[in-house]
Amino acid sequence: MAYTEKTKNKLIIFFDRYMILAGTMGQYLFYTQAYKIFTTKSADDLSLDGFLVIIIVTLSWLIYGIIHHNITIIVAQIVGLVGMIMVVIGILLYAS
Repeated sequence: MAYTEKTKNKLIIFFDRYMILAGTMGQYLFYTQAYKIFTTKSADDLSLDGFLVIIIVTLSWLIYGIIHHNITIIVAQIVGLVGMIMVVIGILLYAS
């Protein structure tokens, strides 16, 4: 089955929009973790080192997205970064 250029472009546009949604929604997991930390006032089972590594990786992806002008990567990484920072703040406040 051969795709025309117009069909390929529509598919790419659709998938770009889908990936903005999927990438952003995947990053919301950090917000649920932050919510749990702040409502229970406990971060005993979480690793600060692990989250700092995740932040470094996310910043790397954000820089990559900026360099390549890729709005999908930029939006997803900014959304995730805010959630990750909230988790790190919670760990610093509530870890024993």
